[in-house]
Amino acid sequence: MPDWARSVRDGLRRRARRMLDRIRRARHPLTGWRKWAVVAGEGMAGFILLFALANLTLSLSTFRGEDPIKRTAHELGVLWFSTPDGQPTSDRGFELIHGQNLGSDPSPAQIRAHFQAAARGGTFLLDQVMVDRMEVVNGRVDGAVLPPGVYVGAHALGPDDPPLVWVTKWLAHYVLFPRHAYILVVPESGPAWVFSASQEGKFPGETDNPNRLTARIARYTEAAYDYPSSGQALHEMTIVSDDPAVVAGALARLTEARDRLDTLNQPYGLLAPNSNTVVGCILEEAGLMGRDTRRSILLALRAPGIGARCPGDED
Repeated sequence: MPDWARSVRDGLRRRARRMLDRIRRARHPLTGWRKWAVVAGEGMAGFILLFALANLTLSLSTFRGEDPIKRTAHELGVLWFSTPDGQPTSDRGFELIHGQNLGSDPSPAQIRAHFQAAARGGTFLLDQVMVDRMEVVNGRVDGAVLPPGVYVGAHALGPDDPPLVWVTKWLAHYVLFPRHAYILVVPESGPAWVFSASQEGKFPGETDNPNRLTARIARYTEAAYDYPSSGQALHEMTIVSDDPAVVAGALARLTEARDRLDTLNQPYGLLAPNSNTVVGCILEEAGLMGRDTRRSILLALRAPGIGARCPGDED
């Protein structure tokens, strides 16, 4: 090591030691319970900061695709141009985010070809700006704008209403690594359908058991529980099967899974069993996800509960 570099290193070490010594010997201005309340508050703030930094690091370093910079630019653009419920996203937003690949006025066939290529690359993004354009050019989300298949979608959770959403949508996407998973079925003909699991109290309608783990199957529209919106504008999509036989029978199998879950009266668990557990069990039972994959550590961090014991299992 050069002498100048060694001198700089030794100088930094001396300054750091002096600073730590001052902190160690300093008299705290508070005493008694006030002092310990401040210490506890500082410790809690430090823990929250550490938690946020760990989540931010995971968010920016995993599941980023082959071009992380382009992926991040896409995410930032969608979060900036996302709009509250009832307000359409802007043409300007679509041009800036998707115009380079699709132009300003793509046809349904061009949109489908775009996602056909994206699906071959693994996980891709389906965002609020894009689904708004699908609705405009095609009238609905279906096989004309998305390749037929069974998809697993994952998105952050957060409120959709202003003013909170203008802050929480950024925090939920980057500072909270975990995601909520659902299943999307795009048949060869007819509309797309979504299988959503959650607490019964989060679905429309009255209930006497709001904490029960339950599921709904609905058209993939703005009224669906899992649909790109201002608070969850970015959905990570992975196609798990494009086999026509699997796609054709998917709705029937999901209906059976929903009915079976409803008979269990299973309480919802924050960590497990939860919505991710239900999705993971359905995929494993259908042979679309291996047990080792479902129980991997990284997937457990991304979708907490996905590898847990399935509701109703006694083993």
